[in-house]
Amino acid sequence: MDVLIAGAGPTGLTLAHELARAGVDVTVVERLTTRLEQMKGGTIQPRTAELLDQRGLLDPMLARALPRNVEGGHFGLLPVPLDARPWHTRYPVPISVPQWMVEEELERAAGVPVLRGHEVTAVEQDEDGVTVTANGRRLRARYLVACDGAHSTVRKLLGVPFPGRPGTYRAVLTDIRLASASDLVPKEAGHISKLTREGGGYWGMLVPIGELKYRFTFGRKGDTAEDEVQQALTAIYGDQTRLAEVLTSSRFSDSTRQLEQYRHGRVLFAGDAAHIHPPLGGQGLNLGVQDALNLGWKLAAKLAGRVDLLDTYQDERHPPAARVLHHTAAQRVLANPNPDPDVLALREIFTDLLRLPDTNRHLAGMMSGLDAPGRVPDLDLVTADGPVRLAELLRSGRGLLLDFGEHDWPEGWADRVDVVRVKGESDADAMLLRPDGVVCWSGDGAVTDALTRWFGHAV
Repeated sequence: MDVLIAGAGPTGLTLAHELARAGVDVTVVERLTTRLEQMKGGTIQPRTAELLDQRGLLDPMLARALPRNVEGGHFGLLPVPLDARPWHTRYPVPISVPQWMVEEELERAAGVPVLRGHEVTAVEQDEDGVTVTANGRRLRARYLVACDGAHSTVRKLLGVPFPGRPGTYRAVLTDIRLASASDLVPKEAGHISKLTREGGGYWGMLVPIGELKYRFTFGRKGDTAEDEVQQALTAIYGDQTRLAEVLTSSRFSDSTRQLEQYRHGRVLFAGDAAHIHPPLGGQGLNLGVQDALNLGWKLAAKLAGRVDLLDTYQDERHPPAARVLHHTAAQRVLANPNPDPDVLALREIFTDLLRLPDTNRHLAGMMSGLDAPGRVPDLDLVTADGPVRLAELLRSGRGLLLDFGEHDWPEGWADRVDVVRVKGESDADAMLLRPDGVVCWSGDGAVTDALTRWFGHAV
């Protein structure tokens, strides 16, 4: 086996898809025996939508998306929607899809073995590979990627420190069905600032996800128990709001932690196994999927003996997660459900700032991921075969050299890089894109150097 992935969440399954399409022998082990059908982590941000579109994975998820209005995301629960349209994206609004549906579509597309009920109990690595014990079985792979969540077993077995700070509260995320609802219960999923409420010492948010079915997030000062659902509903939404059924339930906190290094020998970390943060702004699923899309093609190239780019995974993915930890810490202050006068003053000033186009654009780019270095919008292009979107040209998972003229290109990379002559609007005569859609050359320096740097030597 080439790669063993621990964890069948969105991160692990995205990575499995990337590796499998590159011809890598990959298997996933998962602790749970069945998929948890919970709404949690159900926000696909605009940049993640673009990347999934580049792999042909987005349409099945859009078909299962929950209805929502056209308002953008938020920063710190403030009442000014973030407008991502200035970033020239086809997906300016976050997409709501239950996480279990995202996982289902990713697993179907990946088509790799997923061994459920296989909890990792031992990890041993040497110069040639990693041996993992899971459910009593010893599995051998050249690399192990830990995508096993915030409480990563792999991380603990290896004794890898997870520095940061503990949470200041514990809250509950639960999918519920209501028997009856007061007028305070929202009928549609509007902007988050209109959904949050307080009452009786509780704070909470009901988001419609079906007929009398809601995702209910709630907490209070001190610890919060999962069996407080009806008590919290009554306090926030009144006596007429009655619980019929708790479908799923879990607890979370605002802990903030990040690995210093994402690679430890032949073990790599991605998603929540590498970083956790307060759940503000729908960032977690997106960070993990983007980790996987960055790592997948690089690991495949290393296994094929073409080029070793694994150190660039740390260089490119550690900073975005650190930034999320930073801005969710700021949002935690703004979103405090029991603000003192100083926080209220800060919120008022920040709300005014969000109404300024430049400020809104900056934060929209940050929260959506559309300000990612090397990102190119999904251009409308014309080839000899007719109109095509840039995303469609990236579906192969190979490198892409876009030629907006009639240039002669060096030979030797045809097995890894597609050269496509196109017409369309561009500031460059040519662009070289990596398999993850990131521009790595646009006329600055010799293209041969860029091809060798990212795709290995010519053959």
